[in-house]
Amino acid sequence: MLRALTTGAALLSTLAMSAPVQAAPADPTPNEMMIIDVVSANGSGCPDNTAQITVSPDNRAFTVTYSEYTAQVGPGAKPLDFRKNCQLALDIKVPSGFTFAIASADYRGFASLQRGSYGQSAANYYFQGHSQSTRIAHDFRGPMERNWQHTDSVGITSLSYLNCGERRFLNINTELRVNRGSSDTRSELSFLSMDATDAAINTLYRVAWKKC
Repeated sequence: MLRALTTGAALLSTLAMSAPVQAAPADPTPNEMMIIDVVSANGSGCPDNTAQITVSPDNRAFTVTYSEYTAQVGPGAKPLDFRKNCQLALDIKVPSGFTFAIASADYRGFASLQRGSYGQSAANYYFQGHSQSTRIAHDFRGPMERNWQHTDSVGITSLSYLNCGERRFLNINTELRVNRGSSDTRSELSFLSMDATDAAINTLYRVAWKKC
């Protein structure tokens, strides 16, 4: 059974159909909860039981941790390993009288890219039945052997909230790609991981609230 869960990275004004935005989002009362359930998780980057979500105590953020999200080329890699993706469909239950938008996302992982190779991480977000958001991508070029992270955010006046009273799944689609470029993939392995095996490295999504 898939554990309660929910991932890397773009926060866009096309997340949902536009709704009036107040000067600042209102907070639910302390005793109200945001509950996140995974309806489905599909993709080569998140096989069953390899991703997990944790909601922060203040209900303003949630963290997704992956254990098998790695794209790679080179010795031992399969032909389709150059691209990994994970699409999550999340049922986010919010307190009565509130709606929400994703305000920003932090992505972290590890890159081991040989000279001449390059990689990319990308993400988009959209509510069920709404148009998919614009794709935001971050590029990596070898040689590179280190942890990586990036943050995408949207100003409060640009946030798009789920319309008050609507109940739609939030879809999060992330992707990793590695291209061998001019590197020698017969002897050199290049890979790009998101939250690889280390549970201390994770992806954090921050949520903005708005009172209906």
